[in-house]
Amino acid sequence: MGVIYLVRHGQADPNAYGISGTDDPAPNGPGGLTDTGVMQARLTGVLLSGLTDTVTAAVSGDLPRQTQTLQGVLSAFDSAPAPEVDPDWNEYALPALVGTATAEEYGDGRGYQQRLDAGLAEWIADTREHHEAGGETYKVFSTRVLAAADRATALAGSGQTVVVVASAGSITQWLGHVWGIPPERWPALSRTMVNASVSKLIVGRSGVSVVSFNEHAHLADRDGGVATYR
Repeated sequence: MGVIYLVRHGQADPNAYGISGTDDPAPNGPGGLTDTGVMQARLTGVLLSGLTDTVTAAVSGDLPRQTQTLQGVLSAFDSAPAPEVDPDWNEYALPALVGTATAEEYGDGRGYQQRLDAGLAEWIADTREHHEAGGETYKVFSTRVLAAADRATALAGSGQTVVVVASAGSITQWLGHVWGIPPERWPALSRTMVNASVSKLIVGRSGVSVVSFNEHAHLADRDGGVATYR
């Protein structure tokens, strides 16, 4: 039996989501983690290092917020494998779906989420092979994520422990597939994910089973903690 820990990336610089007009500096480069995101990644590493002595494989997409989170997680281990990059874990491209939002629009969490949900619904319902505005279709996105999931599962053989750092959309795309959730319901699962949260999967003879989802107690406390959603 093998184990896969799926970790959502830490809080990212707004530029990662195509946000324009922000005056906030990007402390870890455009599209990288905020200082809070760096702390979240380290706390998740501490959590995982308390759950397992050894990580046999570590994978992330190639987005800065994903690679930086994996680096922070692995820093908590005395010995860790070299991180691998699999771009198929990347998130879908937000600007192509919802247009470029301003910092003010992005700051309105509820309004921005409604705009995103409408864009995702239209995207999922589009059955064309190629998106007219360029970029990938939902079908292509889903196919590549499931291909990345198959590769991660292959790494999680008996006695193996794999850490995968990805994004809310790509993580829940796989989990939704495992749970048999219809595509149109997938965004509702995705929007619940906390930055640097952990979901645990078991890989055995019967396939892949989800045993925990979106764990984030290590990021929250009675004083507010550092739990964030975007």
